[in-house]
Amino acid sequence: VEQRPDPPLRLADLVTAAGGAKPEITILESEERVPWSGHSARYALADIYKAVAGARMALLFVNTRSQAEMIFQELWRINADGLPIALHHGSLDAAQRRKVEAAMAAGKLRAVVCTSTLDLGIDWGDVDLVVHIGAPKGASRLAQRIGRANHRLDEPSRALLVPANRFEVLECRAALDANYLGAQDTPPIRDGGLDVLAQHVLGMACAAPFDAGALHAEVVSSYPYRGLDRATFDRVVAFVATGGYALQSYERYARIRQGADGLWRITHPRVAQQYRLNVGTIIEAPMLNVRVGRSARQGFAGRGGRVLGRIEEYFVEQLSPGDTFLFAGQILRFEGIRESEAIATRTADDTPKIPVFEGGKFPLTTYLAGGVRAMLADPKTWAVLPTQVAEWLKVQKKRSVLPKRDQLLVETFPRGSRFYLVAYPFEGRLAHQTLGMLLTRLLERARLRPTGFV
Repeated sequence: VEQRPDPPLRLADLVTAAGGAKPEITILESEERVPWSGHSARYALADIYKAVAGARMALLFVNTRSQAEMIFQELWRINADGLPIALHHGSLDAAQRRKVEAAMAAGKLRAVVCTSTLDLGIDWGDVDLVVHIGAPKGASRLAQRIGRANHRLDEPSRALLVPANRFEVLECRAALDANYLGAQDTPPIRDGGLDVLAQHVLGMACAAPFDAGALHAEVVSSYPYRGLDRATFDRVVAFVATGGYALQSYERYARIRQGADGLWRITHPRVAQQYRLNVGTIIEAPMLNVRVGRSARQGFAGRGGRVLGRIEEYFVEQLSPGDTFLFAGQILRFEGIRESEAIATRTADDTPKIPVFEGGKFPLTTYLAGGVRAMLADPKTWAVLPTQVAEWLKVQKKRSVLPKRDQLLVETFPRGSRFYLVAYPFEGRLAHQTLGMLLTRLLERARLRPTGFV
């Protein structure tokens, strides 16, 4: 008699749901001239307003908070019908955001100009249209946002993509094709970040003295650090102990020290206090509250008034008393700084400054970047593009060159007494900023006196 092994134990059942209705996504083809550059999408404001007027309730997604402020202000400038349009982004005061969410849930709004703050948790059935102003920069981001419209399994989500410039038409087309294929942006797995390890080493020292050998054994038992060798680990410990070669001359960067017993300890109790205040690898820019006070005519003294939200300190430092800026959908006059608050008063101005936030650095995902390169390299795909965009690509091909999928286009030209270099990596702002810094450093070493990059 043959004895068969027991069947394997089933730990879980995998349930795969059938897909719902396919989303209906279109790219705006405006009769207006699509600009060659810029991110304001002002050319399409009339089309956006018309789409809002034809919907029960619309979410107008933008990529950055500064775009949200500008689009909100411009829509109200042309809002002849007085449609209730609201603003929602992460720098607004929490009470103001809750007020907008309550009005939306009650069906009192026709549109909300918003950022990623409304990407999740919005399941109101009255939202029947999503307008994405600017390229979505990622297939997953687009799928998440358009799913806010007609949030029911049997009804298709309806979305309108509004490219802000001609190049973004290509990005929107790549995003639309990716959505049709059900593609997602899968970020690469990042094993064993040494910056995270350095913070963990300091955190362990703050908790209690530790033995380097025992801590290394503990760290390599975790999957991300399974391949961490002892030499690299010891270099990280040394970095925490001295601040590295650049900072080792400064005593305040000596955070841990090895004792006679071989254990590592923090050098001073304030190190633990600083660690608790600053732990984390996400760097946040210093922020100031924006408080609306009384005007100077009313005896302005920088006190009282309502907090509208928070704005980054570096932007406020560029303002002089009397300057106007746009925030929370209002035009404000900067009066001064008191403690941790920027004091402002309401005013009217046709040309207010628009805050630029550190969070506005959206890289183009690798998947969409590949899709854009494929379109540039294959003129046969231009048939699906608007006529003015296809003609723009033909002009580029005639006067310069269109890069193949594995090529990087670099152009140079003289103007006045200087030479300019333009590179087209098609990878988004973060990659471009890094490349710009590297090129500037190389040009400086070659003594070519670069003036900078944008």
